[in-house]
Amino acid sequence: MYVLNIWRDVALKKRILLVEDDKEISKLIADHLEHENFKVLTAFDGEEAVSLFNKEEPDLILLDLMLPKLSGMEFLKQIREKNVLPILIISAKGSDVDKALGLGFGADDYISKPFSMIELTARVHAAIRRATQYITTENQSTSTTIQIKDLSLDLHSFSVQVRGNHIQLTSKEFHILKLFMTNQSRVFTKEQIYHFIWEDDYYGNENVINVHIRRLREKIEKDPSNPQYIQTVWGIGYKLGI
Repeated sequence: MYVLNIWRDVALKKRILLVEDDKEISKLIADHLEHENFKVLTAFDGEEAVSLFNKEEPDLILLDLMLPKLSGMEFLKQIREKNVLPILIISAKGSDVDKALGLGFGADDYISKPFSMIELTARVHAAIRRATQYITTENQSTSTTIQIKDLSLDLHSFSVQVRGNHIQLTSKEFHILKLFMTNQSRVFTKEQIYHFIWEDDYYGNENVINVHIRRLREKIEKDPSNPQYIQTVWGIGYKLGI
């Protein structure tokens, strides 16, 4: 009961844009999340989703990939060009290729259909909680900056600079980088990274970790194939090169 109350406090007044063309599935998800005190906005095609997003400014997006008029991937790409809010893909297309493609465009997580409402609710609450933490950090009056070589991470403004250039990270990418930069001497396994960042049990979701690490390297490394910051420790995981 205590955990449930915390979840509902987090959910209070938070707005979710649910983009799902199957109206029965959409209603099932929307009813469940509204029971959790979320405000759910529903769109049934990609064009309607763009319009609703621009009008309503949701806190989180649940996105199906198989959409009419405008594909889920194209919608995701458009949103990521201007916003870093949490985006969770929900789709029956569950192959590793589709997962990599979706995460490569900037999705934060991927839930394959069929899924349980308990799992979906837990993922949504965790994403909302992390986003709320970022806002709280951004509103604090004291700036905290971590500097390593040419890489600078500002916990106050939720910003990252590399060699003096500002780079835009998704919330997951920022949180992964923060994990490494605040634990500079530690090697993290993929299981540990998933536990700390996704705040969920690890079920061998290597592809999710691999894609986020690759995307992060592409943004902060001079040569992503020979990384100086996020280094691989073969057979174990990753560490920060210092």
